[in-house]
Amino acid sequence: DVAAVAAADLPTTGVAMAWASFPCQDLSLAGGRRGLSATRSGAFWPFWRLLRDLHATGTRPPLVVVENVVGLLSGPDFAALGEALAELDLRFGALVIDAVQFLPQSRPRVFIVAVDARLPLGALAAPEPEPGPWLTASLRRAHDGLPGSLRQRWVWWRLPVPPPMTARVADLIEDDPVGVDWHPPAETTRLLEMMTPVNRAKVERAGAASTRRVGLLYKRTRDGRQRAEVRFDGVAGCLRTATGGSSRQTVLIVEGGAIRSRLLSPREAARLMGLPDDFRLPSAYNAAYHAMGDGVAAPAVAWLGKHLLTPLARAAPSFLLGQPLAPRLAAASPVPKSLAAVAD
Repeated sequence: DVAAVAAADLPTTGVAMAWASFPCQDLSLAGGRRGLSATRSGAFWPFWRLLRDLHATGTRPPLVVVENVVGLLSGPDFAALGEALAELDLRFGALVIDAVQFLPQSRPRVFIVAVDARLPLGALAAPEPEPGPWLTASLRRAHDGLPGSLRQRWVWWRLPVPPPMTARVADLIEDDPVGVDWHPPAETTRLLEMMTPVNRAKVERAGAASTRRVGLLYKRTRDGRQRAEVRFDGVAGCLRTATGGSSRQTVLIVEGGAIRSRLLSPREAARLMGLPDDFRLPSAYNAAYHAMGDGVAAPAVAWLGKHLLTPLARAAPSFLLGQPLAPRLAAASPVPKSLAAVAD
């Protein structure tokens, strides 16, 4: 529990970065968007207090990354988080990175990259926002909605665009999966009956194809009814934590007149997160699937690390890597008044 950790428990000298991928449930539409004041997503504040206490002793890492769902960009939470970073004398900017740039999984996430205000940024930052996949309309709106004092601390990060993603879901699907069984025909029929005419038409077109087609299916509630929605575009939907049957993705294989279905296997889920087949997974299905649904797509983070985080860390002079400085805040510095309602 991050709330049970004290700043004195942490290493400081030579530390370049602190990272927080805090719980997303209260920032998502499904979670009612209760925000950073709610219990789960509110785990950000104990992390922030650790940084505050390190900052008070001049040992706060020069680089801080915060990752979460794009729902973080909506509402007052984004400005509250920006104000919290500003209290630590950090400049910050954000990028929306979708795993589909690297893997056959639609998984957009926002990465807020904050750096010590004294750190030279050079070519890693742009004077104006540059068009590209990392700059979305929601990110522009979030930036434009910040108060002027926070916009002055904003950084438009530069991140190159990777080569086109060529992998497809079919490349990752196992013929003989471990940990899951194929559904009996009656269950496959039930899934088909849960589809709207639009989704049934997708299955029919897949059956008319000359080759095997692999689709991914989620159950969703539409107009008060549970529906099965399938896609055959070679991309999986965003992996979720395994909290119920609807949160688990289903594989639908259509070959001629034959249709088979089963749950996505843990190993397939790991492949969709960019993890190698020798990556150790929990033996229990739910635990393995939960670990993948809670994770970050490895190639997306590797790209961010290679082209932005590592250069920033290398640019940090030795006096920013945990060498004590004159304290910026009193050791007992309170949470800023404007944040007190959510931080405490």
